[in-house]
Amino acid sequence: MIFSRRFLPYFLTQCLGALNDNIYKNVLLLLVAYSQVDKLPMDPNLFVNLAAGVFILPFFLFSAHAGGIADSMDKAKLIRRLKLLELGIMSCAAVALVSEHYLAMLLLLFMTGSQSAYFGPVKYSLLPQALKEDELVSGNAWVEMGTFLSILVGTLSAGLLVASEGATWLAAITVATLSLAGYLSSRAIPALPPQGKVHKIQFAPLSGTWRSVQRVRRSPTIWMAILAISWFWFLGATYLTQFPNFAREHLHGDATVVSVLLALFSIGIAVGSFVCERISFGRVELGVLPFGVAGLTLFGVDMLFALPGLSAPLTLYGAAEFVQLSAHWRLMFDLFMVGVSGGLFIVPLYAFIQTRAARGECARAIAANNIVNALFMVVSALLSMLLLGLVGLGIPELFLLLALMNAVVAFYVYRQVPEFAQRFISYLLSHLMYRVTIKGRHFIPKEGAALMVCNHVSYVDALLLLGASTRPVRFVMDKSISEMPLLKYLFRHAGVIPICSPKQCEATYNAAFERIDEALMDGELVCIFPEGRLSPDGALGEFRPGVEKILTRRPVPVIPMALKGLWGSFFSHKDGHALTSRPKRFWSKVEIEIAPALDGNKTDRHQLQNQVAQLLAGT
Repeated sequence: MIFSRRFLPYFLTQCLGALNDNIYKNVLLLLVAYSQVDKLPMDPNLFVNLAAGVFILPFFLFSAHAGGIADSMDKAKLIRRLKLLELGIMSCAAVALVSEHYLAMLLLLFMTGSQSAYFGPVKYSLLPQALKEDELVSGNAWVEMGTFLSILVGTLSAGLLVASEGATWLAAITVATLSLAGYLSSRAIPALPPQGKVHKIQFAPLSGTWRSVQRVRRSPTIWMAILAISWFWFLGATYLTQFPNFAREHLHGDATVVSVLLALFSIGIAVGSFVCERISFGRVELGVLPFGVAGLTLFGVDMLFALPGLSAPLTLYGAAEFVQLSAHWRLMFDLFMVGVSGGLFIVPLYAFIQTRAARGECARAIAANNIVNALFMVVSALLSMLLLGLVGLGIPELFLLLALMNAVVAFYVYRQVPEFAQRFISYLLSHLMYRVTIKGRHFIPKEGAALMVCNHVSYVDALLLLGASTRPVRFVMDKSISEMPLLKYLFRHAGVIPICSPKQCEATYNAAFERIDEALMDGELVCIFPEGRLSPDGALGEFRPGVEKILTRRPVPVIPMALKGLWGSFFSHKDGHALTSRPKRFWSKVEIEIAPALDGNKTDRHQLQNQVAQLLAGT
């Protein structure tokens, strides 16, 4: 995938853009801070804060408009136009750098931020259109790796440029050359026409921003994913902002130590992104999120206890001395693992938004994400000023507070969206307790209603089947099972449809079929176990007439599925009632086999039973 024309030109284009943005921004800030103080038209501190503000302001003003445009035109053409705009901006920036015109540089920084605000939505919404579904996590992992390594290289390169002879000329040539390279690479991106209905996009900076956020809030799962990503940017912005003072005051290091901390954090995110791609097994997997959450909290807390406690040296440590001292290794490892945890955290969330956003509206969802990201980064700066300035908190205590807040935020998100917790349990079952393989995943439709039918072997069938679909699934479940303590929590607010026999409760029975029909009418996936009970002997039982009742009323496509290898597990009825014997099988092989969809108008329960039986027999 990485070397295909579908991905490589785009990947190079976005990496060059991130590299160029960070070189220009950091060169400007370093010139202001160190070599050109007497030439500024205002106080240096005011200039630095103003620079930060003018770069982030366009994300509030233009992201909503950018998302609408990205959804309504060929994405490759839009990228080329944006890279051509970047070439013009950076050519002007080169002239401003050489002429040392700082007000012009500030204006051009605003224009650079504007170009980035328009590039952001197309950057992520392009991936689900250009890549196959099983390549999406890998694509996002490469994008995150490339972005953070570009930020790192850009930041370090800016320092080298400013420290060299003829700094302004070198910086001018660099930003102009990189922008030209980005435009040339963008010309190789293949055409990506709009997928949904093309709308006329109105330019309304403030009201458009509000409408963009309101639109995405209608989807609670996407909204929670956006809040989670924004929380990571809150954490990341705080860490990156505090590194210089943290290195000087608490690690007794010079500017090169700041570069070490930045490198550990950025490389950690790149490594975490790669690890996420490996342990997600090529699919969008929210089950890995808790590993990232736990790492951000545990390693963030340990940073406070890993401070070396060494007395201040006569001169500040340089990078080489800092790395060689074993007293610093634990802190360096913690910071690296905070970055790794961040990669594990954000890659599946970006992929999740891309798969769950409505067809033709992905860029607008990403635009709303960028708006909320920017807001959280502004709040992070204000909170840091409040806690460090007025409250008198130290930077290590601030890092500790962030780590503890991370646990609280995670608890809130998981409580609001039970599907996140369900997919974590499904991941643990599928990859730690069992070795689950899935055949025929592509037969599950990416959109539209379908009825999934499967044999019923154990209490965890639904959780394992959930991992087979990137789409949410409404499970029709025996009322007694859905009300079991653990499962009741896991499936709370997740749309489980409880059912029982009409003899037991006719109202529940009738209500179940009404809810099934409503879900199918709304284009959802519904999964039923037509046997109506857990298998008492491991064999496939007779399918009950309820499946025909569903299809008579709503003849949607039917997807036969078979669960193999769960009979004899702790959750099945072998050797007594499930959950009553000691677990004996761990990491045993379980297989989920999915067959092509059948026409709901032309099938009945006997044909479906025969189809599932053939899957179980391997024929």
